[in-house]
Amino acid sequence: MSHYWQLFVELIVTPFQHLPMIWGIVPLYFGWILNELTSSKANFRTALQTGFSFIWASLQWLYPHFSGQSATGTKIEVGMLFAVNMFVTFLVLGLGIVAFFSGLFRKFPPYGKFLGYTRFSTYFMIAIFPMQAHYLGWSWDRLVTIVIFGIPIWMILHFGLMPVRK
Repeated sequence: MSHYWQLFVELIVTPFQHLPMIWGIVPLYFGWILNELTSSKANFRTALQTGFSFIWASLQWLYPHFSGQSATGTKIEVGMLFAVNMFVTFLVLGLGIVAFFSGLFRKFPPYGKFLGYTRFSTYFMIAIFPMQAHYLGWSWDRLVTIVIFGIPIWMILHFGLMPVRK
């Protein structure tokens, strides 16, 4: 378990060790805290927050592809991990656009009300951010770490911030 704890700390600390990543990760944390302080019910305001967070993160992940280099200064290479990275990026961007416009027009698409639940999804956005930004590589250990710590982090925030919520 100590191996997964070290990987979890690495995932959380890495964005704050590199200045270019701070501009991408801080708004996600800010949005997450705001969401944790509001009602847990899905509504159009939370859909707007989800949409903004998803769009923001995916644009941060796409930027290195337009500049031709990753934030670490290395050339981005096309391969299987590149395909995973791009799939995740465009999935997040698509969901973000749908969530944002659902909140803006106050209408969820059929079976799309899940887009109003932003709390748990923001944790995953923050956790995968260093991998998507090319500071850390994708690995099964890191994915398992994100899943293992998902429920405990959610419980700590849910019950820890309960007195502050309405």
